[in-house]
Formats: sequence, C-alpha cells, structure tokens
Amino acid sequence: MQITKTPLKGVLVIEPKIWKDPRGYFYESFNSQILAEAGITAPFVQDNQSFSQKGTLRGLHAQKQPFAQGKLVRVIQGRVFDVAVDARRQSPTYGQHFGIELSGDNHKQLWVPPGFLHGFLTLEDDTIFTYKVTQFYNKESEVGVIWNDPQLGINWGSIPAAELLLSEKDTVLPGFSEFDSPF
Repeated sequence: MQITKTPLKGVLVIEPKIWKDPRGYFYESFNSQILAEAGITAPFVQDNQSFSQKGTLRGLHAQKQPFAQGKLVRVIQGRVFDVAVDARRQSPTYGQHFGIELSGDNHKQLWVPPGFLHGFLTLEDDTIFTYKVTQFYNKESEVGVIWNDPQLGINWGSIPAAELLLSEKDTVLPGFSEFDSPF
C-alpha cells in the first residue's frame, strides 16, 4: 500500500497495490500492520455500506465524543467525490477541506480521523460506498454542517444543486459559522 499525506494533518490517501492478470485483479483492501505504521491504530468496530444513485449527497457528518469516529472509506462500485472538513478548533487547517475522487476503478481509500466532518457525492448510478469506523453509531452524538456552506467553499462538481438527492436531515444542518464544534 502507498500512503500519502494530504494538506489536512491526519487525513491520508491509501492506494493499494493491485495485482492484475487475465482473470481480473487482487488487492489487500485492509492491512492493520501497514495502517498502524501510518498512525492508524484505533480498532475498527463496525463496517457500513451504502448503495446510491448518481447525485446522492450524504454529509457533512461526524459524531462527537465519546463516540467520535475515524473512518476508512472506499468505493466498491461506481464513483464518488469524497470530502473531509477539519473541525478541530485548535488545528491550523480548521475549516479547510480536502476532496478526492474514489472509485471502484482506482481503488483509492481515504482515512478520515476523528475531528473531521465527512461527506460524499455519488458521480455514477449504482455506487456502492463502504467504510470501517472506529466507534459505533450513536444517534445522540451526531453533528453536521450543511453541504453547500459558502464559508467552506466546497466545489462538489458539475451536478446542478436542484438535481442532488439529499436526506431531509442534510438539508437543515447549520452553516459552519453556526456549528459549535465539539472537537
């Protein structure tokens, strides 16, 4: 695996080595020893998976302590634009974001540590997105910020806002300036 740092301290891009032959391909999607060498040592306690149509936007979400989650995210099928937003108050990159395309073809993964908001936009129909988390889901600890907050300035790409598929919950989240970060 090749692990690359991003401009946001702690957020890492993970690219597995792919072995291809006429039958198809093989790769290690998870190796705790290699991830530990990169500083990802918290145990993963739950795996989550979503299936979405093109234009589905999920986020920006996190969970506050004691249920703050680190997330190791990847796409099995399809494509997403994946975003991490630094919500750590004392961080020099507080309020900044990092975005990357993850796909079933490029096999890239993103490590999003606790203290970051996370969201993604599906770029193809029938996209399967999966992630490992370091804490169990806890509804009472959910926090979030509206996906299109102008202060964050996230460029989600070319899908018109009117065509995005959002949950009701994601349409009423506060702006970043109203967000009382627990991190």
